[in-house]
Amino acid sequence: MRKPPARPPIVPEDINIDVLEDTLSFYIRTINLAVSRDLDERLEGLDVAKGTGKITTLLLVDDYPGIRPSVIAHLILRDRSAMGRLIDQMEDHGLIRREVSPDDSRAQELYITEAGAALAVKIREIVPKQSRDFFSFIPEDEQRLVMDILRRAYRRIVGLP
Repeated sequence: MRKPPARPPIVPEDINIDVLEDTLSFYIRTINLAVSRDLDERLEGLDVAKGTGKITTLLLVDDYPGIRPSVIAHLILRDRSAMGRLIDQMEDHGLIRREVSPDDSRAQELYITEAGAALAVKIREIVPKQSRDFFSFIPEDEQRLVMDILRRAYRRIVGLP
């Protein structure tokens, strides 16, 4: 058992984060929070700000007309009800529309709207720039290495080759 300090810390520099210091998941969660806040600031006023999954959904629907919500849910690690709420929001904002699949009347297909396509163009400019700016303190070769590691982890988690 660790002995507590004689006086409580008054500045963050006085803190030791215990076992978290050597835990990859702690850093990933913390960086995710910081990146999300920064991205939300840059997306302020756009219909994809605040929340996760909207940008990926918008881009996938734009790239793959008729894509099924279940495919997107799998790729963004959402359950059926969470995906339904996300699609409802995006539909309410006029970004996407749903249609019943002609192949299976129980399935839905998603299509981009004109407003959604215009927003996708903006997003494709904002998101890469935000990433470059946010991580500008990390040399590009190290960014590529981290990206390769995280891409492999993501693909394994969602079951992609």
